[in-house]
Amino acid sequence: MKTIPDASALSAWRKSSYSNNGDGACVEVSDGHPATVPVRDSKNPHGPAILFPTHHWSTFVTAVKHNELPA
Repeated sequence: MKTIPDASALSAWRKSSYSNNGDGACVEVSDGHPATVPVRDSKNPHGPAILFPTHHWSTFVTAVKHNELPA
């Protein structure tokens, strides 16, 4: 899996609506990258971002929305 060591330079970060549980454990994604979806921990904006292939990210989001992930 590829990463970006300092993801703060990417623009348009947004928090996942599924991450707002009040304990600061938030995931952010950056839009506008055709082949990948950069994902980072919102508590560490200058830290790394993991790059997921777009089709893998889409599959993951669909599974979350349909409550299909194992507990």
